[in-house]
Amino acid sequence: MSSSPAPVPAPAPAQPYGRPPLRTVQVLGGAGADSSAHVRSLTTGLAARGVRVTVCAPVEAEGEYDFTGAGAQFAPDAVSAMRAVCAGADVVHAHGVRAAARALLALRGRRVPLVVTWAGGGPGADGSLGRLGRLLERHVARAAAVVLGSSSAQVDLARARGARDVRLARHAVPAAPGGRAEAADPGKTRAELGAVGRPLVIAVGSLVPHRGYSLLLDAARAWRGLDPAPLVVIAGEGPMRAELAGRIEAEGLPVRLLGRRRDAARLLAAADVAVLPSRWEARSLLAQEALRAGVPLVATEVGGVPELIGEAGVLVPYGDPDALSAAVAALLADPARRRDLSDAGRAQAATWPSEDDTVAQILSVYDELTHRR
Repeated sequence: MSSSPAPVPAPAPAQPYGRPPLRTVQVLGGAGADSSAHVRSLTTGLAARGVRVTVCAPVEAEGEYDFTGAGAQFAPDAVSAMRAVCAGADVVHAHGVRAAARALLALRGRRVPLVVTWAGGGPGADGSLGRLGRLLERHVARAAAVVLGSSSAQVDLARARGARDVRLARHAVPAAPGGRAEAADPGKTRAELGAVGRPLVIAVGSLVPHRGYSLLLDAARAWRGLDPAPLVVIAGEGPMRAELAGRIEAEGLPVRLLGRRRDAARLLAAADVAVLPSRWEARSLLAQEALRAGVPLVATEVGGVPELIGEAGVLVPYGDPDALSAAVAALLADPARRRDLSDAGRAQAATWPSEDDTVAQILSVYDELTHRR
């Protein structure tokens, strides 16, 4: 009796010109949603093209974003572990200035090109912390082979810090897996949040000072007088939780802190208005998700936000709670305006690069750098 042949594994994608697979290390300096989602998307696209990817990140980021499930090897972001994986890399790509600083320590003495995505990069702290931050930015900018900025504001800042080669690279926001946000029942979501018979306003992001949540609470004081008063929900976690919770209770504000949520896209799809009150944003994940979902957006006119949303949202000055409050109240009172912004948001989102576009642009940078060597 003949035995059946052993299964033959699927071949890896062919490499151009018979070269060995490109080896990249992606370095994350934290578990921030914007950078982590971008690296997960980038890893998926690179691995599908035959690139060998290792992601160095906090362990909690691997648990949240499953980089290994996207086709990468995973290593913790300790410098000793990074040094070992960077030894065999053709290109190291750091996402953020702090990640880049750690990558430079791991690369010390090695001639491996470093690509830096200039995540963040807004106005820094005052005093000695601000000076140290600017020194770190200058060190990273000058050491990088290529700096990628997701907005013109980031490109300008990296160039001002001394970067030799700075390029605009607007990365795509990954689609919600399986369209779950679109398939969810908004009425059920609103009932779960306690927003039945009243408007729902949402903000998403870590509870840190630059997100502007103190400003949002200032604006929410005025909304107590609306009939019905909107419910404001903030999905995110961070060091400002106790301070914000204290204010909400002491001032009787119609605001709920939801903590870190894995279903932020589902919450957003149920909202009447999304709010982005930040002191600085480059290419805001919330803004991208809101416009793509057709949720009217009120955002501060900072960083890369105006360039990102164009005429598809309402912009207000940072630091002006009266302007923020009035803009949200006006939208809640005007369903036709909200419908117009919903349509405009989806149209604006259609102009942004796709995930394939993003991967192709970054892979072309890697190819260029490896051909220089």
